[in-house]
Amino acid sequence: MSVVEEPATIRAVVRALDGADAIVEVAQGGCGRCHEEGGCGGQHLTQMFCSSPKTYRAENSLGAAVGDSVTIAVAAGSVRRTANLAYGIPLLAIILGAVLGMQVAGDAGAMSGAALGMLVSLAYVRYRSREINADPAGRPHIISRS
Repeated sequence: MSVVEEPATIRAVVRALDGADAIVEVAQGGCGRCHEEGGCGGQHLTQMFCSSPKTYRAENSLGAAVGDSVTIAVAAGSVRRTANLAYGIPLLAIILGAVLGMQVAGDAGAMSGAALGMLVSLAYVRYRSREINADPAGRPHIISRS
């Protein structure tokens, strides 16, 4: 039997409208599921490094207006996948590039390999980000107004 993950929800306030999207301000960082099994702990990191509220773009199919309190749904697992893409892939590429470069040309090769690994991974991340952003199922969207 497979377990179906529910989408994460976040409380926010609409601060601006931009076409079919709303710019929302989220007071808390992350999805608030840190205490649950499978939570990524992103809220704890956000609290350490970001003290002010953050704004994000969300699909506004419900027609929320500026000032409305809304609930935003984020596809299950998307936060974890995004974190892996943004941090994990470049880190692995840098390490792999350094190891391979050291095998070929010693310390100078390690530095060059790490730099090359970072550049290649950033190009890959940029490519994948465009692909992910083009998929409407993965985009945050407003599911209710209150």
